[in-house]
Amino acid sequence: MKTIEIQKNDADQRLDKFLSKHFKTMPKSLMYKYIRTKYIKLNGKRCDIADRLNEGDILTFYIKDEFFEAANASTAENYDFLKAPTDIDILYEDENILLADKKPGLIVHPDENYHFDSLIARIQHYLYDKGEYDPKSENSFAPALVNRIDRNTGGIVIAAKNAESLRILNAKMKSREIKKIYLCVVFGILKKKEATLSGFLVKNESQNRVYIHDSMQESAKTIKTKYRVLSEANNMSLLEVELLTGRTHQIRAHLASIGHPLVGDGKYGKNQQNKLAGLKRQALYSYKLTFAFESDAESLDYLNGKGFTVKNVWFTETVNGQKTIKL
Repeated sequence: MKTIEIQKNDADQRLDKFLSKHFKTMPKSLMYKYIRTKYIKLNGKRCDIADRLNEGDILTFYIKDEFFEAANASTAENYDFLKAPTDIDILYEDENILLADKKPGLIVHPDENYHFDSLIARIQHYLYDKGEYDPKSENSFAPALVNRIDRNTGGIVIAAKNAESLRILNAKMKSREIKKIYLCVVFGILKKKEATLSGFLVKNESQNRVYIHDSMQESAKTIKTKYRVLSEANNMSLLEVELLTGRTHQIRAHLASIGHPLVGDGKYGKNQQNKLAGLKRQALYSYKLTFAFESDAESLDYLNGKGFTVKNVWFTETVNGQKTIKL
């Protein structure tokens, strides 16, 4: 018999979610069997996979030691995040959150091609070195990202240092109480200097791209993109863009659909144009973030009304070596 006491960072999650995070080698089918047959108990009583955990709860296990041994096998020598550098451009940090200015080219999460270097790995390494994150003292939590940005796009990414902050910010992001503003450079001069575009987006998973339509299509999702022209030069325009809906590649595809693709965008733009501009990645940056809570943010209410801006966006000064676009 072994026991685990639920800590603050473990609380307010379903039992099965907690067990999946803590016992990574335990098959889900076996986990469900253990719960059903009372080999796992919550506060000495029979439990259900959907039970919510509270701080101070005691889980009792009558299971094979091998799962505990696997869960406790990690050491500093084999933490994957320690293989990532700690190079992070931090815009803001407190005891609950960290705002990082992610540079283009860096992925936010590990994938099959990049196992060790990612934004979240760098943040976890940074917090580990500071003594703010110790995997051995956590049953299920690791610092996590609240929002994502494509590899070739730069901008502000929020990281939560504890489970409560992650829960609150995930809810605020879903209810669109965290405002994100983008900068981008597009080809051409737009007739309307400020407008809200509407359309219908269809995602093609196999092609990893989206298509914009003027009318509703099967499996389409409604999109709205608000833009404002900041400056114009050499048949290019610098725009400030707000996503009123948040869909895959929305800014890139929506602006391309009206004849103004992003400079440097090889997927939705034209390679010939991009070569002339001299950019190898799309000129897109999530440069401004504001916490605009409309409801109780609990322990993070102190963030309400705070705004953060990236001062130096790589494409606002030079395009093709010339000062063509300037804020």
